[in-house]
Amino acid sequence: MSVEDLVGLAVRRLLVVVAALAVVAVGGMLLAAQAVSRVTSEVTPAAEAHQEVLQDLTDLESAVGAWARSGDAAALEDYREAAARLPGHERDVADFAASEPDLQPLLASELEAGQRWLDQYADPRAAAPGGPETFDPARFALGQDLFSRYRAEHAVTARAFDDLTAQARTRAWWLVGATIAATLLLTALAGLVVTRARRDLRRDLSRPLQDLETVVQDMAAGRLEVRAGDAGTREVRAVAAALNELADAQARARAVEAHIHDELRELDTAREDFVSNVSHELRTPLTTISGYLEMVAEEFEDAMGPRHQRMLEATTRNVARLRLLIDDLLTLSRAEARSTSLEQGDVRLLLRDVLTDVAITAAGRDLRVEVEEPEDPLWVLMDRAMLARAFLNVIGNAVKFSRPGSVVTVAAGAHEAMVRVTVSDSGIGIPADEVDQLGGRFFRASNAVDNEIAGTGLGLRIVQTIVDKHGGDVRITSEEGRGTTVVVRLPERSARQGIGTPGPTLAQ
Repeated sequence: MSVEDLVGLAVRRLLVVVAALAVVAVGGMLLAAQAVSRVTSEVTPAAEAHQEVLQDLTDLESAVGAWARSGDAAALEDYREAAARLPGHERDVADFAASEPDLQPLLASELEAGQRWLDQYADPRAAAPGGPETFDPARFALGQDLFSRYRAEHAVTARAFDDLTAQARTRAWWLVGATIAATLLLTALAGLVVTRARRDLRRDLSRPLQDLETVVQDMAAGRLEVRAGDAGTREVRAVAAALNELADAQARARAVEAHIHDELRELDTAREDFVSNVSHELRTPLTTISGYLEMVAEEFEDAMGPRHQRMLEATTRNVARLRLLIDDLLTLSRAEARSTSLEQGDVRLLLRDVLTDVAITAAGRDLRVEVEEPEDPLWVLMDRAMLARAFLNVIGNAVKFSRPGSVVTVAAGAHEAMVRVTVSDSGIGIPADEVDQLGGRFFRASNAVDNEIAGTGLGLRIVQTIVDKHGGDVRITSEEGRGTTVVVRLPERSARQGIGTPGPTLAQ
């Protein structure tokens, strides 16, 4: 079963229960509302109208009795008013009784008894003269008997109305209770459906995913022999199979990587040996050539013509360039070595030593070097010789490419746990389309080549390699004709970590 099927089944079950819950709740409430409405809008008004009929006849009985005793015309007026109200109340009761077959005969008998009292006693007595002298005991007894019969019939009908009211209220309460009970039952059923869906999801999705997570964590921890199981939905099983395939491929890749790493280590060692040997082998003949060139220059100082003098100067210049190239290759080879031992040191002191080394060159080019540094030490983990060479390359380039009479600024500081050394000049700059090529082996900017400024194209590569070894980075911004800014960032080491303590060995 897929995740979609699993979720779809759970949703369908829940929708069925929710729909049933809605139908029962709404239907039950509607039926209960109808029952309550019947009590309030039909049964109760009819029962009240039935009581009004009794009240009207009672008022008639009182009025006719008062007329008989006193002959007062006001009693006849009361009689007429009660007689006018009576038909309306009787009609209301009759309308209700039309839909109640059990009530119809009782109401008919009651109304007949009331009408008999009116016809045989009340109306004739109201039409006759009134006063004490008109009292007729037999007539009075007839009226009392007829009215008592009416009251008895009314009592029977009133009990029927009471029974109807009680039945309607009982039905309404029963419907409300049944609706509540059914709602609670369906709610419990919905909870059961949700619980079962949660159990199924946990069994088929959550637990297999947790197992996959555990497998991934084990693999990340280096335990490549673990494998995922085949439990869960179709998608989870597919992910598990893919993960197992990935683990198998990773195991094979690790084996290949280890083999390649061993070969690269051997090649790296061979390269270092080759560079060292070649550099050594080149140094000896170059030293000899340089010595002979100096001897020739001294011996034939005044005997050489301009042509031979230019040839000698060109040869001497290229020998010096080869020697510089060999030195840079050796430095780059040492910088790219696999491990570097670092110790804590103050960048300010290192910069002061480098600035001392470039002071003579800067003075010879009529340059002023301005230094900005904080009063507090700037501690970093460093290989002093290598980091000094990096700063010497950066500051030396700024001096070499600056115009005579300009200023080179060296600023050091700390920001966001990083020590920053910024070297800015207002020299020839670098063409915008060549900035991205900086740091490549033997790359030199085109304007530096055009201006015949000496260099090997390895200086910045050496800087980047050394700074990378120290866990930092190099950022360069430049504009042709306006100057270059180089920012070297190194991780700051707090003074609380100890001064002069050995640092770690960084492996590449």
